[in-house]
Amino acid sequence: MEFNADELEKDFQKYLQEFEDEAAGRNLKDGRVPQTVWWLVMGDEYLGRVSIRHRLTDKLMRIGGHIGYEVRPSERRKGYGTLLLKLGLQKAKELGIERPLLTCDATNASSRKIIEGAGGILENEVPGENAGDPAKLRFWFGPE
Repeated sequence: MEFNADELEKDFQKYLQEFEDEAAGRNLKDGRVPQTVWWLVMGDEYLGRVSIRHRLTDKLMRIGGHIGYEVRPSERRKGYGTLLLKLGLQKAKELGIERPLLTCDATNASSRKIIEGAGGILENEVPGENAGDPAKLRFWFGPE
């Protein structure tokens, strides 16, 4: 789902409905898969999010994976990435994903450290999607 702050402020309920539809697999745009998103907030401050893709396309198998997470730039280096990944792995298991795949840019040392610290096993490195994009590292969790 695209994030547009102006649209979000105009109709927050519509924005939330799009998340619900995406999680249920309704009204998906081409190339999208069902995905559930959880936000990490403290009080009324957004800290980050974790997204769980319920299944993978060929493209997601190569460079996207099941779990994506992000931490607001001003909140990085405070342990929130580790927390988001831990919660994401729990939610993936609840959704029946026994062996989740995560990817990160080969140039993103912080994300690699978080993934490996959570038990991710590096399978390989694949080229980025477009010329000039960084290579992607592919990590698996769970039983082989």
